[in-house]
Amino acid sequence: MEMEMRAREKIQIGQNITPPLPPLAFSLVDPFLSSHCSSCFSPIPSHGHHPPFLPPSLSHNDHLPSLLYCSRSCSLSDSPLHLSSGEFHFLQSLPGTSSSLPSSDIRTALRLLHSVSVPSANPHRISGLLINRYRLISDDSWVSSSIRQGARAMAAARRRARGEEGVLDEHDLVLEESVLCLIITNAVEVQDDSGRTLGTSVYDWAFSWINHSCSPNASYSFEISPPNATSSNENSRKLLIVPHVIGNDNAEGENVGSCYTEFQQGRNQGFGPRLIVRSIKTIEKGEDVTISYTNLLQPKAMRQSELCAKYHFICCCRRCRASPPAYVDHVLEGIYTFKREFTRNCSDNNFYTDEGDESARKITDYVEEAISEYLDVGDPESCCVKLEHMLSQGLVDEYLETNDRKSQLIYRLHPLHYLALNAYTTLASAYKIRSDDLMALHSEADVKQLEAFEMSRASAAYSLLLASATYHLFLSESSLILSAANFWTNAGQSLISLATSSVWGLFIKRQLLIPYLPSLAKHECTKCSMTEICEPNLSFSQVPYSDLEEISSKFTNCVTNMVREVWSFLVHGCHYLEIFKDPIDFSWVGQSSNILDFEGCLGSSSKHSRHDRQHEGWYANKRETIFHLGIHCSQLASDCRQQEKRSTILELRVQGQPPGYLVQIVLVSLI
Repeated sequence: MEMEMRAREKIQIGQNITPPLPPLAFSLVDPFLSSHCSSCFSPIPSHGHHPPFLPPSLSHNDHLPSLLYCSRSCSLSDSPLHLSSGEFHFLQSLPGTSSSLPSSDIRTALRLLHSVSVPSANPHRISGLLINRYRLISDDSWVSSSIRQGARAMAAARRRARGEEGVLDEHDLVLEESVLCLIITNAVEVQDDSGRTLGTSVYDWAFSWINHSCSPNASYSFEISPPNATSSNENSRKLLIVPHVIGNDNAEGENVGSCYTEFQQGRNQGFGPRLIVRSIKTIEKGEDVTISYTNLLQPKAMRQSELCAKYHFICCCRRCRASPPAYVDHVLEGIYTFKREFTRNCSDNNFYTDEGDESARKITDYVEEAISEYLDVGDPESCCVKLEHMLSQGLVDEYLETNDRKSQLIYRLHPLHYLALNAYTTLASAYKIRSDDLMALHSEADVKQLEAFEMSRASAAYSLLLASATYHLFLSESSLILSAANFWTNAGQSLISLATSSVWGLFIKRQLLIPYLPSLAKHECTKCSMTEICEPNLSFSQVPYSDLEEISSKFTNCVTNMVREVWSFLVHGCHYLEIFKDPIDFSWVGQSSNILDFEGCLGSSSKHSRHDRQHEGWYANKRETIFHLGIHCSQLASDCRQQEKRSTILELRVQGQPPGYLVQIVLVSLI
């Protein structure tokens, strides 16, 4: 029996589809066990009158691996399950556990197994959730081996929790294997607002029966707060979806899921990360509601491979079925081969598209190796050098020589290739880390401070390019809205950080005027109506539709002009970024069959003369514009979250008006 969830009624874009859903089972990932509450996932204050709470039966002198809590109520609500489920004993034996599954997956499985009733010794579903055991352990793959090892660790921990002794019967692990398979199939990573993965959590059929699509009409987010905190969605208690048995039109309705609701009774609804599903497209009554199980900024082949390996199905959504491939998938995997030939008297360039697996593998290996130097080895400088050289010069694969001719075969990424987007993300982070390190180590050296400023400037530029590139892809595939939201928010934060840097004070020595920067809370833009829009007491029901269109147009022009004004300053000295004349405009994509030659399509960014750069007030103007641009990118997203504003602003986008940055940034900030 395959399940899906359908819309109970017509659902408008940006509408909550579910109330905040409490988890069936959850656990923090290992890195956050010592810094976050294991009951509500809130950060544990580093300063306070009381140390973090432990389970009542333990003391701070036990020196045993266990969980920490932010309050007595969290400890009392969660610690009995922690001890009785076997999780405590599993943590004690963790160093000797051989399973390659994440510890949080095994601990979540222990908690779920202890909390729910299992209908049979070899179940197909538990609490209505599909297990997939017969698929996941049907071969000798590393997944199957990890499940068996994890189940063995679970069984040993449960026996210790019950005080049982004797030899473990390793042939009787069906129950543990089944619950682990359920976690692998249904659990999701719990992320905070910054995108960090805090833990693993599994939810009931209201969420877990929602199917996947690479062009979904819904997304989900988490509410992470201490117990008894007021939810921002307390008034959204209506479940707008109903279960449906695929292939059985008579089985649609609330009664389908009624037999799986017994486990909800008596559960504490106030603890654990709550999940909310929201629409990102208009969904008609009776339409299948879908979310994404994978990263939508990956090309089709990577999405299909991940879904097949983890969930054992091949996606057949609209985006995956498109022939020829959808525009987004075309550019996300655009690797072009550049054959440079040299003769005695001349050189000539020949370009041709190469979609072969070999070229993709080589350039993927190169990018992943460079990124690992930053993430694993901790070498951001080498990472920046390698990635920027690859982006601007390409990757030389072969060097051939004959009697009178030499040739080089070079692979180069399309600027919107998914590896290029990954490189922009890494470069923005790596330059920020390098800047922070220099600032910390050489706080008194002006030369080093200015060098750190250059790195911070490059970080902001890559963040802005990434946001604009993702926004361009979003205009063709609206399900990329969440990615666009995150990148615009990150760009705004990076720009504000650059504008408020103390290094600007060094320019005072050059007798340049440094303007007063208004606080974020009191920011007002004289060129558009952003401040008025963000007023909490403003009701959009009182704003005429024509005024909204005018506001959107003003805001679009304001942001576009600010980007163009500061772009050449942000990218000065970075060869690859200087290629982009205008990061807002990607209209050049697809204009030429020679798509690799994007330097010719884009031109060079305008340079300011030395005289212009030394003109009094030049730096002051750039700093103020960067600050205002950052505010426009991030402040609007954080302020415009009132429920009454959502439908009116989004309606402007739905009715086909010019989208503009006002509508788009507000739209993405609400997901």
